[in-house]
Amino acid sequence: MQWIFSEEIELAHVSIPAYWKAFPQRYCLTGLKCKACGSINFPATEICTTCRRKSEFEAVKLSGRGKIFTYTIISVGGAPPEFSEQERLAGAYPSAIVELDEGVKIVAQICDCRHEDLRVGMEVEAALRKIYEEDGVIRYGVKFRPTLTTQ
Repeated sequence: MQWIFSEEIELAHVSIPAYWKAFPQRYCLTGLKCKACGSINFPATEICTTCRRKSEFEAVKLSGRGKIFTYTIISVGGAPPEFSEQERLAGAYPSAIVELDEGVKIVAQICDCRHEDLRVGMEVEAALRKIYEEDGVIRYGVKFRPTLTTQ
């Protein structure tokens, strides 16, 4: 077995068509409500994550408001390759599981908040922000920030 090491860091490539296909989730927080059991699936799946049926779904716009369920601080060397530039420029950054008012849990970065002010249960709201840049294309998506009532 031969090991090959490279000093280049590869980004986790997401093609432009695949990125655009996920547009409703990334930009609009659109989930799919299962017509069989009523649960909301986010991101969209072909099989309901609750009842495990291949059901019919209807699109639902999620509120973008919720609470931090849990969080962590991604520090030096812990970032996925596509966030290495962000890590280089800003240092450590928070990432959380946010439970939306509709019950859906979303993994996202937290922005507009000092790390020491974060807490489980903090009310947050969706904010459209730059996620990363690849091949000269800026990739935007949802991050969460504290709501005005918690600042």
